[in-house]
Amino acid sequence: MIYLVRHGLDDEEYIGGWSDVDLVEEGVEQVREICSLLGTLPIKKIISSDIKRAKTTSKIVSEYLNVPVEYSDKFRELDKGDITGMNKTLALSLYPDYMDNVSVDTRYPNGESMIDLYERVKVLLDEISDWEDVLIVTHRGVINMIYF
Repeated sequence: MIYLVRHGLDDEEYIGGWSDVDLVEEGVEQVREICSLLGTLPIKKIISSDIKRAKTTSKIVSEYLNVPVEYSDKFRELDKGDITGMNKTLALSLYPDYMDNVSVDTRYPNGESMIDLYERVKVLLDEISDWEDVLIVTHRGVINMIYF
């Protein structure tokens, strides 16, 4: 069985993607709240995105469950290229075509498209051989692609 957890809330004034935006205090509290539920599951291993907000989330969960964490760049969010980590207001003024209603095949400047993310996640799922009682700490985009 695999369990999927999205990282806690981060500072939503900035573009996430591969940025080093960390959890805000509310996000840390969200993670602490989910720990009690996760403690009822037979989790043997945690695999986490290596992006800061996911690492912070997985560290809190790992300490609570006393389960080791393996970090992987393969579970990273969509690479939003040049706008990664940028303030959303600034990004909207500089890159208005990339902020709303982007099609699935539109690549962010020097980044990925949703199709690229889908293909990356599809390959990742094929590579993992042992899914027995694994918790994956990742991002909304990756979780959506797993569902697709």
